[in-house]
This record gives sequence, structure tokens and C-alpha cells, in this order.
Amino acid sequence: MGDAVLAALGAAAPFLRPGERERLASQTRPFDPRSECFVPHPREEFVRGRVMGRQGGEVTVQTELGETMTVKEADIHQQNPPKFDKIEDMAMLTFLHEPAVLYNLKERYASWLIYTYSGLFCVTVNPYKWLPVYNAEVVAAYRGKKRSEAPPHIFSISDNAYQNMLTDRENQSILITGESGAGKTVNTKRVIQYFASIAAIGDRKKEATNSSKGTLEDQIIQANPALEAFGNAKTLRNDNSSRFGKFIRIHFGATGKLASADIETYLLEKSRVIFQLKAERNYHIFYQILSNKKPELLVGGKALSHLPPPAHQSAFDVLGFTAEEKAGVYKLTGAIMHFGNMKFKQKQREEQAEPDGTEDADKSAYLMGLNSADLLKGLCHPRVKVGNEYVTKGQNVQQVYYSIGALAKAVYEKMFNWMVVRINNSLDTKQPRQYFIGVLDIAGFEIFDFNSFEQLCINFTNEKLQQFFNHHMFVLEQEEYKKEGIEWEFIDFGMDLQACIDLIEKVFSSQPMGIMSILEEECMFPKASDMTFKAKLFDNHL
Repeated sequence: MGDAVLAALGAAAPFLRPGERERLASQTRPFDPRSECFVPHPREEFVRGRVMGRQGGEVTVQTELGETMTVKEADIHQQNPPKFDKIEDMAMLTFLHEPAVLYNLKERYASWLIYTYSGLFCVTVNPYKWLPVYNAEVVAAYRGKKRSEAPPHIFSISDNAYQNMLTDRENQSILITGESGAGKTVNTKRVIQYFASIAAIGDRKKEATNSSKGTLEDQIIQANPALEAFGNAKTLRNDNSSRFGKFIRIHFGATGKLASADIETYLLEKSRVIFQLKAERNYHIFYQILSNKKPELLVGGKALSHLPPPAHQSAFDVLGFTAEEKAGVYKLTGAIMHFGNMKFKQKQREEQAEPDGTEDADKSAYLMGLNSADLLKGLCHPRVKVGNEYVTKGQNVQQVYYSIGALAKAVYEKMFNWMVVRINNSLDTKQPRQYFIGVLDIAGFEIFDFNSFEQLCINFTNEKLQQFFNHHMFVLEQEEYKKEGIEWEFIDFGMDLQACIDLIEKVFSSQPMGIMSILEEECMFPKASDMTFKAKLFDNHL
């Protein structure tokens, strides 16, 4: 059966399972179970070694690097026999500990075997290169296969979710989690590709040839590049980092055929529109517009209305965006770019700003369909509501620049949210829905030298997900053992993150308030500052 599966995988087979010769060679290497071990290493985390002697609770080890180390007995971890080398499911290891897991993943990665099971889960190590393991031949090879019948793959996880949905008549969800740059977004796209392929409705292809819109399968796949252009950016960790989270629901009919889809998005990093860390970039769309493929875009003239950037033209066309809708998105993006070039100066002997030239304000206003004078008046002399009346207030130069930044972020966020709604309208076919499979792809955990509010939000969200995972996998599972009468001593895995979560998210009614609630309250006070916020944090939590 194994050979038949590998034959069906074609050119992808060497990237999914080692050849027979390699497997036999590894299993016949010399191995002494009493002396072969792993030891901690200052540079390599853990290295393999051989025990040379034991004395007084300490062990002398000769490492594979040629070093001799003396470590505590408790730091020694046994190696697994050679038959477990590059094992596909790490839950089967005789000795299941951190060095054994890391070693197995490293050895598989060295052979470009990037997918490995760990019990119920699939672990992926980002290869940072294209591997030929996602084509139609591979999709067909995993169709209807049990997990044990084929090598580890994201397609196997996807197919199992699909089969469970049909068999159990229950909705399914796939959680894709990991650090920034781990490969979450790419694997999300592979999951969607799989469902679009195996559950496509054949007749739709004929309909699509007479329509400017793509088939539903095409639209589901093309929603990703459209959103990535406006929601992904190059960061220190990742050339295509998702700066927003998304939950994609793929809806199926009673027979398991695609019915429709919808996307929910979370936490768009709108601050990136006006500020990026050193060596990081803004959203991809700004660079696509500035690529000079269409120089007419850069002048803000009428040409913009019919010459959008080529890079994501096809994605918008497949999704059914009209020429006017596409032009509107590019115009707003262009307007935001011109915001950054607007200049203001302080009036003589007054705490009041005035325009220092209006060329870029004129371009921004034109692209947004506004009157330039009205835009400048709104920035320099905004109207604010005091009680039941509106009054005009003055602004100094710094305040005007703050207003421009706030306007740029608000326009971009509203445009992005409009795009999501518009894409969802395209993906809503009005076909009967019976079940859905949800795929969650959120921004990954990240720590930088300088961490802003975005890192707090991203990492807090990941912490909540980790707590959810721990609760379901460790706490509820052990409670289930007790219900079934299994003799079991409850294990505290030391992973209760609730105290940290409460510190951040406790709502107004709670005492003491959480960090988010305190920040929300401080933002309502006109004279609030970093120092008053810090003082309130200390008052509540020290």
C-alpha cells in the first residue's frame, strides 16, 4: 500500500517520505541504548552524545561535535533507537522529550520533509523555498485517504476535516498557529486550494466562460492575493507577513460540494500605514503602485480611473469587482500616499497652522472626490462637538500632522473593511449551505527590540488561543478520563495563562481593571499622557 501511495505522489514523493534505501540504512546503524543520549549545548540547544562515565550525580559525555562535557544526570535524555529516525508521527517515539522532538524535526527538515505529525497535530517547518508537493497529482493522492495511509501533509489534515464533516454532519475548524514567519498564511492557502479542488462544482466552469467573474473555486482562491496586497507587508521576520488575522469559512452543500464562503478579519495593523520599524515596509499595495509599471498612477490624474496596477488586476476581475470599484480602491490608496507629502507651517505670532503649498492636498482631495479647500479647512480648523453645538478649533502644525496620520489610518482601515465586505458579497452565491469548515490564520507571536501596541494585541490574541488549546487538550481531556473511570492522577502542565490574560483584558466592571480598560479610560481624558497612563497601571496593579 505504501509503494502505491508513493507512486501516486509522483515527483512529490521524495519530499514527503524517505526512500526505502535511506530507511534501511538508518535502521542498521550501530546503536547502544545504554550510552546514546542528548545533552544540553550552549550553541545548539541539544546535541547527541555518548556517555563515557558517571560519578556523583554527574555524567561525562563525548558529543557528536567532538567535545567532552560534564553535565548533571537530570540533564541527560535518552536517544530513540534508529528505527525511529525521521519518524512521521512523533507520538510513536519511545522517548518523547524536547531534544527527541527537535532532533526528529531537524533530521526530516534536512531532507525537505517539512510536514510531521505529533499525535493529533501536524507540525510544519517553513522551508523558505518552493517544494513540488501541492500540485493536482498530490491533491488526488490524498483524496479519501486515512491519515495512516499517506505521508504527513496539510492536505491530509484538510481531507480528514472534510470527511469528518460529511460523516459526523458537524462543522469543522482548522487552527493554523505559530510564530511570525512560520508559514501560516501559505498553509492556509493550501487548505483552501484543497477544498476548492476536491469539492468544486463542475458545471460552474461552463458558466464562467460566458462571465467576467471566475468560478466560486477561483474566487475563493483569488480572495487571498487581493487581501494580501492590502493587508500584508515585509517585516524583519517575514517578507510576506500578514498584518491582520482572518477566519475563512468554506461552506458546503448537503452533498459536500462548495456552496459559498465568507471571511472575517481581525486586528488590521493600521498604524503601519504611517509608521514602520527600521528595515520594515508598508503594505505591498503602495510598492505595487510605485513600481512604475503604470507611471500615470503617480501623478494623481484622471488616468488613474482606468489604469490600475497590473499585479492584482486579475484577482479583482475574478472576484467580480467593477472598473469603478477597482479605481476607487486605487484612488484612495493614492490619496493616502499624497497625505504624507502635505506640508504645513506655523502662522506668524499665532498657535495656528496653515498650508505650506497645496499641490499634494489638491491631489489627495481630487482622488478622494473632495474639495481641496474643505480638506485643508478640516485639518487646520476642525469642527468639534461641544455639548449640543459644533465649534471650530485651532490646530498647531504638530496637531495637523497627527490629524493627517489619523485620517490616513482611518481611510485605509475603512477601505480594507469595505474590500472584505465586497469580497464576501462575491463569495455569497445564495446556494443552500449545510456545513462549513473554518480556517483560522492570525498574525503570529512576535517580539522585537521595540514593541508597539500592535505587538501587545497580536501576542495577547496568541496567548488566548494557547490558553484555549491548553484547556481543551490537557484540562478537559483529563476530566474525560475521570468520567470514564480511568485511574488517573491529574497533571498540572503549568500552562495556565489566565492570570496574564486577566491582567490585560479585565473589563471596566472588574477591579482592578485590565490594561486595555485603563488605556480606554485614559484615551477619554483630554490631558492624558504616557505618564498618567503609567501611574494608573501602577495604582491598579502594584
